[in-house]
Amino acid sequence: MIDLPRTPSFRLDGRRALVTGGSSGIGLGCAVALAEAGAHVTVMARKKTALEELAEAFAKQGWPLEIISNDIVDCDATKIVLDSLAPFDILVNSAGLARHAPATETSIDDFDAVMNVNLRGAFFLAREVAKGMIGASLAGSIITISSQMAFVGGVDRSVYCASKFAVEGFTKSMAIELAPYKIRINTISPTFIRTPLTEQTFSRPSRVKWIEEKIKLGRVGEIEDVMGAVQFLASDAAGLVTGTSLLVDGGWTAD
Repeated sequence: MIDLPRTPSFRLDGRRALVTGGSSGIGLGCAVALAEAGAHVTVMARKKTALEELAEAFAKQGWPLEIISNDIVDCDATKIVLDSLAPFDILVNSAGLARHAPATETSIDDFDAVMNVNLRGAFFLAREVAKGMIGASLAGSIITISSQMAFVGGVDRSVYCASKFAVEGFTKSMAIELAPYKIRINTISPTFIRTPLTEQTFSRPSRVKWIEEKIKLGRVGEIEDVMGAVQFLASDAAGLVTGTSLLVDGGWTAD
């Protein structure tokens, strides 16, 4: 008699999830995806009004939601917030910033702003959440929203690419360090997704043409394209997946 294997569950019932940058765009989609899978979601973002509107929308769906107004760039304030909360089983770090310009015209202020959010904030947030997981003996999942631009170059994107390449680097290193604690850490690397963050790019016909030529599946990304990926990496279905990136790029990086 054949003993058939069972597909691991994508359900997240009973798990606590923290989503940063979750009041709009990809982060909002991730928060919804985790809530749909049964997780108790906490969303951290800067804009209090947007957070309150999101809480109302979640309540209409019957999903519990905690909201925290906080900027991850302030690492000390973020640590204080996290220390006041119960440990999380899941972290989705979706807070991000892009300031595109030719490398020869990039200012120090723009460089620092992008790095402070995409790299410094992401690293120390992951560190603090991981410490909470270790202290509570939780086999958790840490996910950072990276980018296909962590694997290729792009016009006017030297600083943004640098920040995302660095995210991939600390993810691999932390995966090795956290593995003995059964904590997995990965990234999701989407192509261009229609969000408020990408409005500037999609408003320029030359950039749209470039994007459409590079995406092999012939369309730009939508928020829904990322939602299944985050459910997967957060769940037991990805139980042996760590230290890597799930590319949701429509084939951009295939050549």
